[in-house]
Amino acid sequence: MLATILIASLLIVITTAIHAVGMMVAIRLSRSFWNLHPKHPMLPIARPMVVSCVVLLMFLLSILEVLVWSVSYRLLGVFPELEPAMYFSMVTYTTLGYGDVVLNEQWRLLASFQAANGIIIFGWTTAVVLAVVQRLYGKQENAARTGGQ
Repeated sequence: MLATILIASLLIVITTAIHAVGMMVAIRLSRSFWNLHPKHPMLPIARPMVVSCVVLLMFLLSILEVLVWSVSYRLLGVFPELEPAMYFSMVTYTTLGYGDVVLNEQWRLLASFQAANGIIIFGWTTAVVLAVVQRLYGKQENAARTGGQ
């Protein structure tokens, strides 16, 4: 059990680091548009595109994080091939939990850690996307109230 907790902790640190780097990229991407003048001609198109890019980036990060868990399951010998490991990992990470593929007793605790990791990461993703939306569209509302100054 201690080995499982240590492995899970390592995987959580890795996935958190991946997400943190991605968050910094997403924030930098959106910051480049935060300073556009409210009357800039690209603004109506740029805002939804920036939000879409941030959502896509955060989604791709989640896929990468699921892959990290999947490869770990393979290396531990839990799954014979990558595809079932990826399927199980995605279903677990998203807390969908179909239950059609389950881990043996030795590794089932690992799956619960992965589900907890996924909940935290998806909450974090929501916070990043919301912060970008508030910043991009909040500036527009503030500019409209102040007359574009």
